[in-house]
Amino acid sequence: MANQIKNNTGFFASLQESPSTDEFVKGLWRDNPVFVQVLGMCPVLAVSNTAINALAMGLATSFVLLMSNVLVSSLRNFIPKQVRIASYILIIATFVTMTDYIIQAISVDLHKALGAFISLIVVNCLILSRAEAFASKNTIGKSVLDALGMGFGFTFALFCLGAVREILGNGSIFGVPFFPDNFQEWIVMILPAGGFFTLAIWLLIFNAAKQRKATT
Repeated sequence: MANQIKNNTGFFASLQESPSTDEFVKGLWRDNPVFVQVLGMCPVLAVSNTAINALAMGLATSFVLLMSNVLVSSLRNFIPKQVRIASYILIIATFVTMTDYIIQAISVDLHKALGAFISLIVVNCLILSRAEAFASKNTIGKSVLDALGMGFGFTFALFCLGAVREILGNGSIFGVPFFPDNFQEWIVMILPAGGFFTLAIWLLIFNAAKQRKATT
């Protein structure tokens, strides 16, 4: 009887420790890295002048975030606390280098468009913060869900900015014309100032939606 109770207790404990979809959903909405935590503003503002650049940067960041979270979580019991940050940066830099070569192999033009911001993924505070605050303290399963949620949330935010800026700045989306030929492009939208304007509008919309949801 005692053994049966012990087995049941262990079973329910394992259920409680199993990955929850909440770890994934929080990155998409409640703790969105751009619209809520306002992280990674450098690539958000710099490469979101077109939808394709925004998606490429978002997916590249998501890949690095996922792989670094998995490795940090796997090695969390072996990395000394004194060198944990240096170890995390080394892990992140390894996957950033892989991503840089992959993008260059897929499209040289895209690699040139993203420029130095691919390498700057190493110092993206989103990736380092998830490694330190989450992956180093949780299981691989939870770390994967956390990375996917935060990565997709980051990509979604970048795409929202990139789509609006390309539509208004170039009159197209993914290079396909969106307006009639007589449409006058808003050149300011593809300039640095356009990134700040678009981000401010999306932050206003996102926060208004969250407040309305909280009051209903």
